[in-house]
Amino acid sequence: MARISDTYVCQSCGNVTAKWAGRCDACGEWNTIAQEASEAGPPGSLGGAPAKTKAKKIEFTSRSGGAEDIARLATGNGEFDRACGGGLAHGSALLIGGDPGVGKSTLLLQIAAGLSRGGHAVAYISGEESPGQIRLRAKRLGAAGAPVHLASATSLRDILATLKAEKPDAVIIDSIQTLWSDAVPAAPGTVTQVRACAQELVRFAKSSGCIVLLVGHVTKDGQIAGPRVVEHMVDAVMYFESEQGRDFRILRAVKNRFGAAHEIGVFEMSSSGLQEVTNPSELFLTGGDNSVSGAAVFAGIEGTRPVLVEIQALVSPSSLAAPRRAVVGWDGARLSMLLAVLDARAGLDFGRHDVFLNVAGGLRIAEPAADLAAAAALCSSLFDAPLPSTRVVFGEVALSGAVRPVNQTEARLKEAQKLGFSGALAPAGAVSSEIKLTGASTLADLVAWVRAGG
Repeated sequence: MARISDTYVCQSCGNVTAKWAGRCDACGEWNTIAQEASEAGPPGSLGGAPAKTKAKKIEFTSRSGGAEDIARLATGNGEFDRACGGGLAHGSALLIGGDPGVGKSTLLLQIAAGLSRGGHAVAYISGEESPGQIRLRAKRLGAAGAPVHLASATSLRDILATLKAEKPDAVIIDSIQTLWSDAVPAAPGTVTQVRACAQELVRFAKSSGCIVLLVGHVTKDGQIAGPRVVEHMVDAVMYFESEQGRDFRILRAVKNRFGAAHEIGVFEMSSSGLQEVTNPSELFLTGGDNSVSGAAVFAGIEGTRPVLVEIQALVSPSSLAAPRRAVVGWDGARLSMLLAVLDARAGLDFGRHDVFLNVAGGLRIAEPAADLAAAAALCSSLFDAPLPSTRVVFGEVALSGAVRPVNQTEARLKEAQKLGFSGALAPAGAVSSEIKLTGASTLADLVAWVRAGG
């Protein structure tokens, strides 16, 4: 008889302890530790110990051999294919997470319809909705005629047996938290079940060449629920993001073994589903009143795609002992550092002002190249000096006040020229034959540029 032992597993981070506690020592979350029974199944069973067979020698290959091209399936959705690195690679496993109601199921149903119209066999297995509910959504999206195989199931053993018999080219599992394995004595959605089910599905993808797309729920912090080891198992991890109250959606690849990480695909939600946005720069540029101070256009890079976005700042005198600092779409710690550098190196006085910074359109910016654009918007608001609407700004600011060069300068400038911009404030040393450049080597150059009206 198999030996049963009780363990206590944190449902937030997957940390295992020998006894229950109110607070997880690994992630610091409260009331997330649950008791789970661990039982070793019979040898050779699903999730059980491997059968006692003779070990065989594995074969090594030389690294100097010819590289094989990765076969990919085009989904017919250009933005999704871009985020995946050019399409879905055979035998790959993808994990897609997002907030409830953001449109994960809608996106994947459209992807399934596109693959099936291309002559590929696609299975859509839902553990949350019935086939009737999925048909209603497909009818609303105009994908009712696509030959997609629908099923509602949660048993991992039954799902794997069906997939091995049907041999589809791609399968969508919505969602991984609803599956359960009878070899694991734990409730569906627990860390143990999610890890075991994901491992078996990834193993199936690698052995059969089938593409497996897993939908994952997210926690209140925006991370995919379950153990982080699941993100290490799969080949690509993507987050489907949306700013509350806005119609556009961003599919962001944070890990991709078959393409560039941090690539994005931009969609707009409509009554007929998610529509591709081929030029996101036009979406994130406000096109408002150019006579208002505190706005600078940043030429950024998301993955391999150049994106222009407006950074807005408001600086006002404060009567508080500790002036307020509020930021949306950018790192708050980065803003505090930039304000300190402007005060110390450029002789400005932000310490007695409330500062508010916003990235227009709801886009979140993480690259350091936005430092100079944010500093330009802050100085424009402080001096009440509007910046010209035909200039873009980019560059990284060091703690010494120096403006450091950034990568992919040419791509940023080409995107700016394509959208009608005639000049740019860039780090000193940047060159361009198609757009007028103003070089900035220190923050003093930026301040002089803003005071002169750009």
